[in-house]
Amino acid sequence: MRMWGVDPKLLCRQHLLGEHLEMHMFYGTIKKGKSINGYIKGGLVDSSLIEFRHDVLADEMMRRGYNHKSPMNFDLPLQSSISLDIERNKEVLRNRCIECKNRGI
Repeated sequence: MRMWGVDPKLLCRQHLLGEHLEMHMFYGTIKKGKSINGYIKGGLVDSSLIEFRHDVLADEMMRRGYNHKSPMNFDLPLQSSISLDIERNKEVLRNRCIECKNRGI
């Protein structure tokens, strides 16, 4: 699981929908009382941005005409966060996905 942190307009459909799902997965994991510290320490998620990131992704989904029926009301205590390495994430996406690369990541 990962929070890419890049402009959602640059994400291909697969990565946009995948990151949206992963925001729900992070939320569910925290809600169950399980730790996401490994993801935080690995720079894969900034827990203080889960709800905001979800909403930005959902806005882009709706802009593209996709359905969005899973609002998030993040009412859980947040763990301390480590900043995302967005430039590294862009590099990973460029190397992993030709469609994201072609969209300008």
